[in-house]
Amino acid sequence: MRVLISGASVAGPVLAYWLARRGFDVTVVERAPELRKTGGHAVDLFRPAMDISEKMEVLPQVMARATGTTRMIFNRRGSRRPVDLDYIKLQEIISNRHVEIMRDDLSQIYYDAGRDDVEYLFGDEITAISDDGLVTFAKASTRSYDIVVGADGLHSGVRRLVFGPDAGHTRFLGGYLSVLSVPKSLARAGVATNFIDANRMAMVYTADHLDDARAVFIFRPPAPLEYHHRDDVRQRQFLRDTFADQDPTVDRWLGELDNGRSFYFDSITQLGLTSWSRGRVTLVGDAGYCPGPAVGGSTSLAVLGAYVLAGELQGAQGDYASAFESYERVMMDPVVRSRAFARTVAKGLIPSSGLGVRGLMGVARAISVLPASLLGAAANLNKKGVRLYDTMSAPEYPMPVR
Repeated sequence: MRVLISGASVAGPVLAYWLARRGFDVTVVERAPELRKTGGHAVDLFRPAMDISEKMEVLPQVMARATGTTRMIFNRRGSRRPVDLDYIKLQEIISNRHVEIMRDDLSQIYYDAGRDDVEYLFGDEITAISDDGLVTFAKASTRSYDIVVGADGLHSGVRRLVFGPDAGHTRFLGGYLSVLSVPKSLARAGVATNFIDANRMAMVYTADHLDDARAVFIFRPPAPLEYHHRDDVRQRQFLRDTFADQDPTVDRWLGELDNGRSFYFDSITQLGLTSWSRGRVTLVGDAGYCPGPAVGGSTSLAVLGAYVLAGELQGAQGDYASAFESYERVMMDPVVRSRAFARTVAKGLIPSSGLGVRGLMGVARAISVLPASLLGAAANLNKKGVRLYDTMSAPEYPMPVR
């Protein structure tokens, strides 16, 4: 069967790897001229994604690219005493099998794992998909495919073409996330430095293998912002207006906004689709069920979804309608639980009052002081909370032979 995947970030390369291993003829089309190096933020791989990475034989490469952050320093306006959080302990509370890695590094690792068995079309995009599988591209000639998969993120072009402009049933979770590449000298090795007050937080960190640092800005405005998701001039101005008076250190980070380095900005938005397949087209990862950037473990969910989709397509032996039905049935529970968790995190990630900020600082201080065994036991009492992803598991599918 011929399969076309739109998007070469995380879900796309993982799906392409597993499909190619199972004998499918796979093409991946990516709008960017090459594998994206957007200076994205660090992402978390939880137990199911770690297990799948191990099956792909890329876990050593993943671990080698871990960010290496061991401490988080929280600075609060009006307080002279920052809170020094043991980040390793925090990670152990969240998951027994977990790694933090830069999104660009993870994308490269998954791409390299399957690139020799997959056709990649960079610098192109899908412009039309017919019911019989005929696909029109912006540049390449028209081709016919048995299956088309949208793995092209929250602003999925495939979803828009097939499901309509408002088919995502988007739910704004109240905040915005931005990531800016800044000089490495602005960060400390192994330390994520935070400045937090009501409705806004700025942070900078780096990793040993990076030649830069990443400044991350998360904020909650009083009303949704009006802008186009590709209008980065206006997005940069939002950051200046929101963070200008927070702290002189943050001012230095903002001073890098016009340095020409990579820049990312998006709303923390959740998709509410209850079905992400139509005809011979289906969606995977953020394109179909994004729980919310930075709040819902969307990267691990995307890896799990890609693995499940490939396994179900193999099991259905070419019956894509049956495979899509099984894929959605397997993924629905993880998706629904991830969405609920993301909504909770979005409310507490950036406190809306000074009292809330002090409460968050108190929690950070307690994590550093209390024994890890006690904190881990408390976390295990709530499987819908921080341990959510450790309760998920990747189904067992027959392992294909190379």
